Amino acid sequence: MTQTSLRPALAYLESTRNVPTLAGFAVKAAVLLTKWTIRQRTRTALHHLNDHQLRDIGVSLDQAKTEAQRHFWQG
Repeated sequence: MTQTSLRPALAYLESTRNVPTLAGFAVKAAVLLTKWTIRQRTRTALHHLNDHQLRDIGVSLDQAKTEAQRHFWQG
């Protein structure tokens, strides 16, 4: 599943209401872990792009390095 196809599912899960407390906590934890995983994979992929690929997506080498060095929990 791609990051784009996960967004509606994550948005739905984040907005769930009227669920038991423990289930709500489990859903929020699953959503958070999924977001962290997506961030880490995206930043790792960004780190491995070459100059030509970075120019294609409009990102400078400095911007890519800065973003790739961020921790997964940093939004």
